[in-house]
Amino acid sequence: MNTDRIYRLFPFLAWFPMSGKSVRADVMAGLSVAMILVPQGMAYATLAGLPVVYGLYASAIPAIVGSLWGSSRFLHTGPVAMLSLLSAASLAPFAVAGTEYFIQLSILLALMVGIMRLLLGVFRLGILMNFVSQPVIVGFTNAAALIIGLSLINTFFNVPKPDTGAFLTDFAGVIAQLGEAHWPTIAFGAGTLVTLIVMRRIMPRLPGVLVVVVLGTLLSALTGFENNERITHGQIQATDVRNLYQELAATRTEMGTTSEELSEANSALKEAEKAGEESPDLAVRVARLEVRESQLKRELSDLRITAHQVRLERTETADGQARYRAWHADAEGRPWRLSGFDEERIIVASGGQVVGTIPQGLPSLQLPVLDWEVIPALLPAAFVMALIGFMEATSIARALAAQRREKLNPNQELIGQGLANIVGSFFQSYSVSGSFSRSAVAARSGAQSGLFAVVSAIGVLITMLFLTPYLYHLPQAVLAAIVISAVFGLLDFRALARSWTINRADGLAGFLTFFVTLYMAPDLANGVIVGVILSSLLFLVGTVRPRSEIQGLRPDGSLAGAISNDLRPAGPNFTVLRFDASLVFMNVAHFEDAVMDAVARNPNARAVLVLGNSINRIDASGVDKVRALISDLAAADCKLMFSGLKKPVREAMERAGLLDEIGRGNIFPNKRVALAELQQRALGTPDRVETANPAPPGARGDDNPS
Repeated sequence: MNTDRIYRLFPFLAWFPMSGKSVRADVMAGLSVAMILVPQGMAYATLAGLPVVYGLYASAIPAIVGSLWGSSRFLHTGPVAMLSLLSAASLAPFAVAGTEYFIQLSILLALMVGIMRLLLGVFRLGILMNFVSQPVIVGFTNAAALIIGLSLINTFFNVPKPDTGAFLTDFAGVIAQLGEAHWPTIAFGAGTLVTLIVMRRIMPRLPGVLVVVVLGTLLSALTGFENNERITHGQIQATDVRNLYQELAATRTEMGTTSEELSEANSALKEAEKAGEESPDLAVRVARLEVRESQLKRELSDLRITAHQVRLERTETADGQARYRAWHADAEGRPWRLSGFDEERIIVASGGQVVGTIPQGLPSLQLPVLDWEVIPALLPAAFVMALIGFMEATSIARALAAQRREKLNPNQELIGQGLANIVGSFFQSYSVSGSFSRSAVAARSGAQSGLFAVVSAIGVLITMLFLTPYLYHLPQAVLAAIVISAVFGLLDFRALARSWTINRADGLAGFLTFFVTLYMAPDLANGVIVGVILSSLLFLVGTVRPRSEIQGLRPDGSLAGAISNDLRPAGPNFTVLRFDASLVFMNVAHFEDAVMDAVARNPNARAVLVLGNSINRIDASGVDKVRALISDLAAADCKLMFSGLKKPVREAMERAGLLDEIGRGNIFPNKRVALAELQQRALGTPDRVETANPAPPGARGDDNPS
């Protein structure tokens, strides 16, 4: 096995040999990244609809695998905001966030994303990203950043989030509850944002994320930010409130039962279809359960919001038993609200939401649950996540590699990211990708190799083993602020405006992607799909109707667009045409129109000279069209000529016998030779049409001079 093959299979061997200085630099960089990685991992897990511990799982093994088999020595693999939101949105139709089944699907989705990325890398299909234009990427990134940030506003306010299935409607529902917001929670969130912004400006080298986590946890513990009690229905004295809570609990139970029945009915229906049996009764049952499930989701969302609006006053009986009655104007203390349910008990709270108990210990090695009923439905989402994650990771890696004049292998990066997701899914990790913030910290901290990522992962493992109890009092609002601070840094509306200024078609694709992504959220993948389709269509339109323009002579004898520069024709009895595209099946009709239009605008022309410098390729359709034009022009006593043809085009024409049909004397090495020859050559035929006011030379395509 040769050395190159060994390095392709084990790219981390390029780290060696290591000097003591580089190892120390990697250790310091890894510790710096770990300080950010732990709180970020927990924050992004909540965005993915998972318990915070799964963010720690996704920050350990995937970071090690991604660094060992990736191409960039600075790229850090782990939880990221974009894929976290995409994961939650992709799984929302199949399970309720935070449930055991939802967690299983999140891990399964990571496995699918990893397999797709690995296959893309092995078969060197990173070129697929060429189908996504930069304005589409910018439009999607801006919309996704807004969606991610605004989707956490309910955590900022500590109010329930509506579940209508439409992001904009849900956001409006959260804003409508501003009067019910918990102001201490807002204070924690706003304080975190301000602290992060200030530290980024005046102390950029300090780990601001770690600072706000430590401060937030200490303040929360010292002030009793969380204040929960588990009570029974009998402890609520207000009959209408007790009935509301009971209705909410019953709806939750019915929702769970309906979802289970729907899953069983779907499985039975698919088994019947595989066996070739018709089951109309089963199909009707599935349809009815789907309608009922959708109805229950709406009812449950409305009941949660209504229940949160109810404020209770806590009192005590003579024997010290807590009782809760409706809040009134003269009530003392802080109001209590419904926080959730714990089996048969009700959880009420007068404080904010904290992370709570985080399981201690390392993630166990487990085979992801392969739900073959859901896998086909998740394939489109997995493919989009694979591409978006790759786009995000490679853009970060390219930027860091360019700063240090290093070469990046995108296909190897695909392999590294794919393996990180695959191996991570066996250790209970959800979908991961390359992180811009953590990679930038590594580069700024002096990382020399991917060893820094291994060190950061060891830091996470130590946290899971020994430090999770100290994170109990960390406010959820602090985690939300960390995510918002990170994603709002991705907003770049100036880039969208620039794309519109440079090219209206590109700008249209970018803005349409932005608005479609916002409108269709949380189905973010649809925004990318629409943007890719639109940019591809615009590219095809440009290919079908490329720029072509009749040329005129400047005073210095050079050629430029005749109409756009108000120039006289290149010659009285010949026309010069510039055609800026390859001659392929998609545009041969336009080429024919351009040539015939050039002849029509100069009836005295005995030759049409096509400037072929921009013709990079000619296919069979192009050869046939040129051959047909030679015949048509000959019938009108006119010749077709070419100048500046590239070698591959000349060779293709030679193989087709087209050079002889054109006439080798009508093929010129460049436009200067062609002009000199045409101006001296006497065609020897009278003008076919005498016109007092010949039609002015015209232009096709844009007005830029040649």
